[in-house]
Amino acid sequence: MNQDNAKEWHKASTINDPLTDLLKTGARALIQQAVEAELHAFLGEYAKVTDLQGCQTVVRNGYLPERQIVTGVGNVTVKISKVRDRSGGEIKFHSSLVPPYVRKAKRVEAALPWLYLRGISTGDMQSASSVLLGDEAKGLSPAVVSRLYALVGMKAQYP
Repeated sequence: MNQDNAKEWHKASTINDPLTDLLKTGARALIQQAVEAELHAFLGEYAKVTDLQGCQTVVRNGYLPERQIVTGVGNVTVKISKVRDRSGGEIKFHSSLVPPYVRKAKRVEAALPWLYLRGISTGDMQSASSVLLGDEAKGLSPAVVSRLYALVGMKAQYP
């Protein structure tokens, strides 16, 4: 039996799931609103700081390049505003929700080693999926996961 199932894995990324698309769109909008609120509060702290001509010294200055954050609903693209300090100081805006250089949500980052150690090597999908999906993730037994893999053209084997 010389069957290579790895070439079939690309089919999983082409699944059309409107619910997940809606969640990603909502997550992006929610993150954007929260970061804008953080920025508004940050700029409010420096609203009365002006130069000799009466202009504000700390102002918005466009956006950083968009980046993708890996979350529980998949990759979500975020756009973080930049701030310019006209006085020559070193005042910078850093979002507490999406700090610089963050590429994965903490839950996803914590789940990856757990998924590998528990889910893949031992077949204990229930405890592995609860790390990523929460304690409410019921019904993801090895048999259910095997059936899901079969739907996308792969065969999962559990010890």
